[in-house]
Amino acid sequence: MTKVLVSDSIDQSGIDILSQVAQVDQKIGLSPFQLAEIIGDYDALMIRSGTQVTSEVIDAGAKLRIIGRAGVGVDNVDVQAATKRGVIVVNSPGGNTIAAAEHALALLLSLSRNIPQAHSSTFSGAWDRKNFVGHELHKKILGVVGLGKIGSHVSKVANAMGMKVIAFDPFVSAERALQMQVKLSSIEQLFKQADYISLHLPRTPETENLVDLKLLSTMKSNAKLVNCARGGIIDEPALAEALNSGLISGAALDVFAEEPLNSESPLLKVKNGLILTPHLGASTVEAQQNVAIDVAEQIRDVLLGLPARSAVNIPGLSAEIMDSLKPHLQLAETLGLLSHQVSGGQVRKIEVRLQGEFAQYPSQPLVVATLKGLLSSALGDGINYVNASLEAKARGVRVEEVKEEASPDLTGGSLQLTTVSDNGTNSFTGTVLADGDLRISSIDAFPVNVSPSRYMLFTRHRDMPGIIGKLGSLLGANNVNIAAMQVGRKIVRGEAVMVLSIDDPIPNDLLTSILAVEGINQAHPITL
Repeated sequence: MTKVLVSDSIDQSGIDILSQVAQVDQKIGLSPFQLAEIIGDYDALMIRSGTQVTSEVIDAGAKLRIIGRAGVGVDNVDVQAATKRGVIVVNSPGGNTIAAAEHALALLLSLSRNIPQAHSSTFSGAWDRKNFVGHELHKKILGVVGLGKIGSHVSKVANAMGMKVIAFDPFVSAERALQMQVKLSSIEQLFKQADYISLHLPRTPETENLVDLKLLSTMKSNAKLVNCARGGIIDEPALAEALNSGLISGAALDVFAEEPLNSESPLLKVKNGLILTPHLGASTVEAQQNVAIDVAEQIRDVLLGLPARSAVNIPGLSAEIMDSLKPHLQLAETLGLLSHQVSGGQVRKIEVRLQGEFAQYPSQPLVVATLKGLLSSALGDGINYVNASLEAKARGVRVEEVKEEASPDLTGGSLQLTTVSDNGTNSFTGTVLADGDLRISSIDAFPVNVSPSRYMLFTRHRDMPGIIGKLGSLLGANNVNIAAMQVGRKIVRGEAVMVLSIDDPIPNDLLTSILAVEGINQAHPITL
């Protein structure tokens, strides 16, 4: 008999759906070791955030066909291990959209009208109207950082309330923004102009501590900041300093870099203007029902031989095909990541050119993998192989696919990604070697032979004596170790590119020093 294990508390509506097709066992609070001991008896596993699904658990799941996470993120699932075993991982990316958006709006209103402070005062027996005079949101400027599903809903409601909405999202086209009644802005201008700012970004290497003291200091002194997205996007000690010193007048946080919030957090020492809630963004009856129903339906469908609608890994492929395509998909995603971090602008069009051997494979997974890499810096866990095409379309990204049977330069075939953004056109070409290793073979038509690594630095510079030495000395002086280096050029003493594989990420102040080196025109830190 088909069996499903539910190892976290979920709404009964989800249990009822699963019970239509399988025996459902609920065992809550299992450690990874305990879960690994029993998972071999089950065809499906349904979890929330509490259960840790490690590679050992997945390897022990001999019958396991699908893992369903009743929520958005899948940080507690080893997706790579599941993909290797052919186990589908699904989540519910839209199940708590309204709940999270409404909580952000509730915090905006609470900040503007001093609601928590007024409640505490009144509840203690006071009747203090004078000290709790608030501000209207009507006609104020709301800055929305990230126009995904949640950010878009916040913008829609804010417009209806009479606010002027400006937004930063490099993947939303001007046409799409116009439809949403939103004016696109750089993140720097948004922080300078907005009266209220609401963050709707994933936590990625690019966004970690994005809102630091330097950015906070550009805000209006009466401006207020809300974060219902992910902890770690805001530098919390910097925010505490900004509030205590009066750089900004208020902030409301629902998420934190460390959860539960540490008792020693500087946020707890802020005296005025700060509202804190314990990660309540998705905590509504409706949201919990929505994610339970959504994921339970997907598990039911997969057990019945039907496709899942929100698979985080590649659905519908056998383990054999997945294994054969794995390095090619990894290359496509890597080129997408590289392209976004180098172009840095709003991407309007991409061309995926499959040459030689690559043209013989199913093209759709490769194109989708490219989009996943391109969009992951902005969307994090919210982007997957199922929704990448839809997310690109929603952001006005035009996708073109070209197949060429011949591959004149690389006998094994190649994949070339060309992006057109506000900052110009960039092109990356790569291949997969016979042993499965990846190589980047050209950057903007400059020939290179680069093995992708976790941290890299890409530069465009004049081909002149001393550039490499100056850059090496600068990195060495800042304790950044160079693991490998590649230089590509077309003509002597012309323009060239350089790619360094390094052991650590490049700090912002070091990047400023690099760009100040004579002859270096561009410098882009890369994190894969």
